[in-house]
Amino acid sequence: MKLSVELTLYPLKDNYLDIIKATIDKLNEYEDIEVNTFPTATILIGDYARVMDALRDVIAWSYTQFGKCVFVAKFLPDYEAR
Repeated sequence: MKLSVELTLYPLKDNYLDIIKATIDKLNEYEDIEVNTFPTATILIGDYARVMDALRDVIAWSYTQFGKCVFVAKFLPDYEAR
């Protein structure tokens, strides 16, 4: 099943733009997931399991790199948000 996730990141530090950019760069490392970045959110599109794996990994990575951050996500199963 395809999954689209609209993801917004709210870092809890002053250098929030650097943190957002680094997180988007990390998401772009997943070759089997389409990553579309917009001014207020990033949309991930791909196989359900791969997108969920990427989210799990990137959220854990962001915590080890930057500490606490707020992630807000909208999940759209069986839909390709383009």
